[in-house]
Amino acid sequence: MDGLRPGAGSHRRKSVRKTPLTVGIVLAHNFTLSAFSLFVDHLRLAADEGDRSRPVDVQWSIMAAHGAPVRASCGVNISPTHDFADPSRFDYVVIVGGILHSGEQIDNDTQAYLLKAAASTTLVGLCTGSFILCRLGLMNGRQCCVSWYHHQDFIEEFPDQLLIADRLFIADDDRITCAGGAGTADLATYLISKHLGSSAAQKASQVLLFDRVRGGNETQPHPPLSGTVSNEHVRRALLMMEQNLSQPMPISDLAAQIGLSTRQFERVCQSTTGKTPGLLYRMVRMRYADWLLSNTDRSVTDIAMDSGFVDCAHFSRQFKEEHGIAPSQHRKRMATDTQSVSELAGSRVFN
Repeated sequence: MDGLRPGAGSHRRKSVRKTPLTVGIVLAHNFTLSAFSLFVDHLRLAADEGDRSRPVDVQWSIMAAHGAPVRASCGVNISPTHDFADPSRFDYVVIVGGILHSGEQIDNDTQAYLLKAAASTTLVGLCTGSFILCRLGLMNGRQCCVSWYHHQDFIEEFPDQLLIADRLFIADDDRITCAGGAGTADLATYLISKHLGSSAAQKASQVLLFDRVRGGNETQPHPPLSGTVSNEHVRRALLMMEQNLSQPMPISDLAAQIGLSTRQFERVCQSTTGKTPGLLYRMVRMRYADWLLSNTDRSVTDIAMDSGFVDCAHFSRQFKEEHGIAPSQHRKRMATDTQSVSELAGSRVFN
């Protein structure tokens, strides 16, 4: 299992080579444009000096069976640059996934190509590309990284698959899977560093204004709670709470947004979660603050503001009331805590 920290250790320096990094890219129907563009732009910037974008040190091909444009989930069409090429010519063949429940993601020709590629090169699943690799039986016996957002979808479809939902990406032998989002940039940086050295990787990150390089073992942002709730009204309310953390919505406004009176909302919330809406909202905000304390080095004051508390003193009192210790003490304690976001993804904060 790869440690996934770009440029770490002498074995990484020994693996740097001068020959080009070659990547073949396959796009699923309704693929995620951000995952594709972040990945390709890192390759582009690492491939040449300055900003001339010549594929000198990195070469990439966007492939499809019939040459027709492939539609992204946002409606943008991307034209392939090549038909399916011999997969053995690539260091990596990347499948970029997207919307899960909008029909067939790949056609029969693409399935056949990925199965052929599995025998001769390393396969990479970006975003929901991991689902595609699993459906083809290409992740058997290997760990698979998915976003917390698709955690439950993955468990339901692949109950026996080795799942990681708290990391940015995982390299397991000749399979690499990435949660997607900004994590695709970190994966691209990891691959560039592995093949071309840390300087090339750093250049791409700096030009694209990424403040730091993250390794695959770094945690994903905290998962939402809405997926753990059966009642549709409460689930929608939780999503709205999580989308309005720094400036909490009045409970009456929340109720109106989900089509209930304030009293109806209070009753359904109490019966579903055992909590009043106000208490549940505070727990959601406190949970977010807890994640920030455990996974960032931001100040307690900044965390208080982002979590919707009027000031640091108010946040500290509420936090101590709930946890029994001050936020700063909690941060020190969590530095040695091994609980993962994978566990949080399936957890509840209420009985």
